[in-house]
Amino acid sequence: MTETENSHNGISNSKLNWLRAAVLGANDGIVSVSSIVLGVAGATNSRGAIFTAGLAGLVAGALSMAAGEYVSVSSQRDTERAYIAKEKRQLKDNPEREIGDLAKTFERKGLSSKTAHQVAKELTAHDAIKAHLDAELNLDEEDLNDPTHAAIASLVSFTAGGIIPMIAVLVAAVSLRLPVTFVAVLVALTITGYISATVGNAPRRPAVMRVVIGGAIAMLATYGIGHLFGTAIG
Repeated sequence: MTETENSHNGISNSKLNWLRAAVLGANDGIVSVSSIVLGVAGATNSRGAIFTAGLAGLVAGALSMAAGEYVSVSSQRDTERAYIAKEKRQLKDNPEREIGDLAKTFERKGLSSKTAHQVAKELTAHDAIKAHLDAELNLDEEDLNDPTHAAIASLVSFTAGGIIPMIAVLVAAVSLRLPVTFVAVLVALTITGYISATVGNAPRRPAVMRVVIGGAIAMLATYGIGHLFGTAIG
């Protein structure tokens, strides 16, 4: 197990990024699609119109999330690779200076000067590039984020999340569309908020409250707008 994996209780950086993309994708899918279908439901009772709007939002949102995640992670990975290449050049051109820089990093973390230099020398002798990347940049050359995995995770999770409000609003009776969809979405957001906090080792209650309150506001706002303008235009 790598040092990076240890820092995340056995979860590697790439795995953590994959989970993050999946949770965020599901959360966005739930909020975005629920806002769309409730906005349309506020303007019309037509199941066809609601389904079409929801499906369009689901497809567009999933593809947009996947593309955005791919571009973002690709840029991050390119930057990380550039750092790694630079570090390798510096180790090759001036290894003594790099050992000194590594020792200073350990000193800033609390080691004495003598101990820091000894640790720097031993780690450099064992695996120079790994030691410097981990201590100075918190990178692992063998554990860089994969943009394809992140994009797929976002695509699938957004779709899975977005299907929940679509099913709720289409299956429920007209008079119960708002409360049924509202409850279904809040339950789903509670689950994603809990998972998000757990993955990130963050307090669960604030994370759940944020996504639930944000989702509730978005649904009520879009339903109200749809009802107001749908009635006015109609």
